[in-house]
Amino acid sequence: MNVLTLLLDAPVGAAGGGSMMWIMLIAMFVIMYFFMIRPQNKKQKEIANFRKSLQVNQSVITAGGIHGTIKEITDDYVVLEIASNVKIKIDKNSIFADASAASNQSK
Repeated sequence: MNVLTLLLDAPVGAAGGGSMMWIMLIAMFVIMYFFMIRPQNKKQKEIANFRKSLQVNQSVITAGGIHGTIKEITDDYVVLEIASNVKIKIDKNSIFADASAASNQSK
């Protein structure tokens, strides 16, 4: 027989198949929420709280990978000292916690 004839003669599906599709879609959304969306929102809140609690003489790292110590803080930017008498102005949104400084403090 022709394959096309077999496909056209096949039953469309059992009754209630549409409701099973909706259940699967909802389940996939719930799984995506708990494994992707919720952890990302949690991480963004942690970063925002860190940026609000910045202090002078705190070691940080920039998004570009520059390690430095905070010398001045304003609403929009932070002045970092990256070497002796070398200071740079960095946007506050590109500042992250220095993991090596945090591990040294916990010892």
